[in-house]
Amino acid sequence: MAKSTVRILMILGVLLVGLTAYSAGSGVPVPSPAADAAKTATAGQQTAVISGGCFWGIQAVFQHVKGVTNAMSGYSGGEAKTAEYETVSTGRTGHAESVKITYDPSQVTYGELLRVFFSVAHDPTELNYQGPDSGTQYRSVIFYANDEQKRIAEAYIAQLDQAGVFKHKIVTQVVPLKAFYLAEAYHQNYATIHPNDPYIMFNDAPKVSNLRKEFPELYIGK
Repeated sequence: MAKSTVRILMILGVLLVGLTAYSAGSGVPVPSPAADAAKTATAGQQTAVISGGCFWGIQAVFQHVKGVTNAMSGYSGGEAKTAEYETVSTGRTGHAESVKITYDPSQVTYGELLRVFFSVAHDPTELNYQGPDSGTQYRSVIFYANDEQKRIAEAYIAQLDQAGVFKHKIVTQVVPLKAFYLAEAYHQNYATIHPNDPYIMFNDAPKVSNLRKEFPELYIGK
């Protein structure tokens, strides 16, 4: 995201090249993680925090994933005093636009969430940008909450790189989660509330469509 005028110019550029969703893959399907947590026997609640470009699209994707009970847009990586949209947009706060995913581990695993993240939610080979958005606030990050999440994330990235799934090396950072700061109310559920926004139509709606196409067993309509 950017200031409105800049964003319009960026969107026009995207339309000119006919870009509706990223295409960084080598044609090799994104495999399931070889190292993953097992589904739990009983329902519960766990969280995952990830970043991969504008949080509108990431939130929209995971709101349609089976087992996800909540997905909220926010900021991670910086200090509380700078966790505000206009300040984060300078790219100098250390924050990344992030999404906090609350999920039931008896329905979906952490590794399955990461597979969706790497497959349809963003391009993990783009350094400090996604599509029309550029800046460190749009970097690809997995903020791990514990050693198990770190182990799964690092092993999965190594697995994908070794398999040559993407044309370029994955640049996703794997760093400890210090805090998640909720974004302003107008950012929450933005894609759902504004489906006709050109930015949503050409950047984020295709991600949800790809989720439905590539992961029918995980996709839920809302």
